[in-house]
Amino acid sequence: MTLRPVTWVGSSLRDTRAMPEAAKEVIAHALHRAQHGAHHPGAKPLIGMPGVYEIVADIATDTYRLVYVVGLPDAVYVLHAFKKKSISGIATRKKDIDLIRSRLRQAKEVSDERSR
Repeated sequence: MTLRPVTWVGSSLRDTRAMPEAAKEVIAHALHRAQHGAHHPGAKPLIGMPGVYEIVADIATDTYRLVYVVGLPDAVYVLHAFKKKSISGIATRKKDIDLIRSRLRQAKEVSDERSR
C-alpha cells in the first residue's frame, strides 16, 4: 500500500508539537499506521463521524488526544490535537466536537479540490 501523506488542519500541527515527547511518540506511531492503512490498537472511532478516529495518550496524570480522518482518499487529515480538560468523565467537550466537525468540513473541501 502506498504511504498516504498527513495533512494538518488548523492549529493541529502546532498543538501536537506543544505536547510532551511521550504523547508525541504515541501519536506519531498511530499516524504512521494510519498512513499505511492500518489502525493503532488504541485508536477508537469517533461516534457519529464515519472515518474519524481518536488516539488517546495518557501521560502521567494528563490525557492528550489527537483526532484524525482516514475516510478521505488523498491523505490522512489531522483535525484536532488537545489536552483533555473535561472534569466530567471521559466525554469530549462540545467545544472540541464542534471544532472537529468544522475542520472535517475543511478537510473534505481540500480533498475535493485535490481530486479535481
